[in-house]
Parts: sequence; structure tokens; C-alpha cells
Amino acid sequence: MYTIGGAMLPDVPELLPALVELYKDLHAHPELSFAEHRTAAVVAEWLDTLGCEVTTGVGRTGVVGVLRNGDGPTVMLRADFDALPVAEATGLPYRSVATAVDADGQTVPVMHACGHDMHVVWLLGATAVLAADPDAWSGTVLLVFQPAEEVGAGADAMVDDGLFERFGTPVVALGQHVIAGPAGTVLYRPGVAMAASDSLKVRLIGRGGHGSRPETTVDPVVMAASAVMRLQTVVSREVAPTDTAVVTVGSMRAGTKANIIPGEAELRLSIRTFEPSVRERVMAAVERVLEGEAVSAGAPERPEISTLYSFQRVENDVEATGRVAAALREAFGPERVVEVPAVTGSEDFGVFGRRGGFPSVFWWIGGSDPEAYALAEKAGRVAQDIPNNHSPYFAPVLDPTLAAGVEAMTAAALSWLAVRPA
Repeated sequence: MYTIGGAMLPDVPELLPALVELYKDLHAHPELSFAEHRTAAVVAEWLDTLGCEVTTGVGRTGVVGVLRNGDGPTVMLRADFDALPVAEATGLPYRSVATAVDADGQTVPVMHACGHDMHVVWLLGATAVLAADPDAWSGTVLLVFQPAEEVGAGADAMVDDGLFERFGTPVVALGQHVIAGPAGTVLYRPGVAMAASDSLKVRLIGRGGHGSRPETTVDPVVMAASAVMRLQTVVSREVAPTDTAVVTVGSMRAGTKANIIPGEAELRLSIRTFEPSVRERVMAAVERVLEGEAVSAGAPERPEISTLYSFQRVENDVEATGRVAAALREAFGPERVVEVPAVTGSEDFGVFGRRGGFPSVFWWIGGSDPEAYALAEKAGRVAQDIPNNHSPYFAPVLDPTLAAGVEAMTAAALSWLAVRPA
């Protein structure tokens, strides 16, 4: 047993065998954004078994569970459950070999390379702990299993589908994410915690022709290559060193054959910023660079630039974060709960609190082997040796990551729920 705010909770270890098997199953069967049908069914079955009121199809493929336990506040707990188009290279016996057809009609590999399978298991584990000891708390837990976080659309879809009108408006929303870091450590940040993100698709239009006669063409491959290199100067030369921005070209597609100069090339960009003024400056610079490269190449048309998706920055309510951090320190000890700088990753978790008008808190839990992480840190090779989110090698160690996430979510929830005397 352990105590949170006077509430005695059952040990998590007795739940671990079932949770480990659930995790392995979800990891081996990932699904892309808004295609999480199997995952949603598994979640719904677990919630029903735990005594929750269950609704599926919220925001297309989202699942909502409601766990009622007398009078008290409503607290929202959220987990996302979509995967990524990544070919897994972990070598795990439960690794994914799944493929799927993406939004562009392409067959792609699929992997839980961002740990959303762990998030689902954490939340179901916390639900099991709370359901097993109703005498320890009072109130309502709103369990939100969200689709399509990776494309920044799932949170809005659930709110648009009447999440709060149908299931009630909570006093707070709580969420957590597994990251590269010593397993079992808890990291938090009051205020601005995660960056805004804009994902762009760029169509560079040239004039195709035979590879032996480049003088008759406007080569979009050269245009794209030059644009990629020039875009690297946006942050280094147009953003102040005291500000933060990231410009990443994650995809470049052009051509079908070595001796054919294609008619167009496509780039896909990810832009991360914290301050709105920096975002405006970076977006304008990116557009200017792309336009300039097209003019320089003599392109017959201007580039076509469209937004694939956008995330607003995640801002943790300062007072609510202090309350959650105190509960986490009580549960884990102060040495395992650390305040950290804001991260350049992005999330749509902030949509819930922003649109619902209530505070929200989002934190992170390390999932890397502690010994391997310590060795890499000592050698100054964390970036090289420790797989990060979205890597084909990213795979959280199950012990103690799984138990830590269940305990953290439970502790955070109980810091808001009415606690009955032990």
C-alpha cells in the first residue's frame, strides 16, 4: 500500500502481469491516426470490465469512460492511442510488423514509436487502481482515450463531438507522456511546457524532361535540394539566440527514374516555436526562401504551400501544476520528480483545457534503461545512444516505466478528487 493525501491505495504490482500483456498486445498492433478501431475496442472492453460507463466513436474513434463514485469534482484523465508510419527496428519479440494505408493512399509500416501504447496502459492501470478502492476517494473520473494526436486533430475532434456537453466539464485535465530519460523519473514544467508546431506540405513546380537534356527543363530536384539547405539558415540567421525555433524537413519526394527529370518535387516541413512573434517570423522566412528558390530556378509557377496540421503550445496552469507536482513528490520522493525546461516537442492535449475553460497539467515520465542512460550521460552520448520518441528503436523498458506511469496518474488524480478518511 502507499498513501497519497491520506488515501491508502492498493499496490500496483499485483496489476502488472495483466498490464504487461496488454502493453505487448497494443505494441504489436499499432494503428494510424483515426484508424484506431482495434485499439478502441480493446480500451472499451477494459473500461467496461472495470465498471465504467463506456462510449465509443467520440471524435470518430475516441473512447470515453466515466467512473462515478459519489459526490465530488470531475477530473479528466487523458491518454492518446494512435501510432506512426515508422518501421520498427527494436528486435523485440512483440515488435510491430504491421502496415496500413495512410491518408495519401500509400502503404506504410506502422509502429508505436511515440509510446502511446504505454499511455493507454498507464491510464487503464490507474482506472483499475481507483476502481479497486472506492473508499479512498469520491467524485467522478472522466477517462478520455484520444485518437489522432500525431496529426493534431484528435482533441479538437472529441471536443467538437460534444465531449464536455455529453460527459460533463471537469475541474482539471491531466495527461502524461513517456520520453527518453531514466525510467521511473517524473519531469514537469509549470507554464509554457511544449512548443507550437506547424507541419507544411510544399509543392515545388518545375518542368520535366530527359535526364540527358537538363537545359530544356527546370529541375525541381535541384530546386528542392537548394531549398532544404537554405531553410537551415532560417533559425541560425533569422531567429535571435535568446529565442527558440526548429525547422525540420522530414520528407522530400521527387521523380521515378534516374534518367527522367520530374516535373515537381514535394517537401514536408515541421516548424516548432514557443512565442507567437517568433512563429510569424519563421513562417514568413520559410515562405520567402521557397519563393526565392523558385524564382532563382526560373520555375514556371510559384510554390504551393499548404498546412497539414498545427498544434498550439501546451501551457500548464501554474497553480494546478504546483498541486500535481506536490502529489508526485509525495508518491515518488523529491529526488525522482524534477522540474525541467520547456521541450520543443508538441501535443494537442492543451486543446481540452483551452476550449473547455479549465486548467490542465501535462508531465513526462522517463522510459529508458536507467543504467544505459547513466552511461550515455557520463560519456556525453545521450543523443547518440538513447533512442528518442519517433525513432524506429524507441521502446520503453517495462520495469519500472509501466508501474511509474500508473502510480503517477493515480497520484495526480487523487490530488484533485475528494479524499475520504482512511
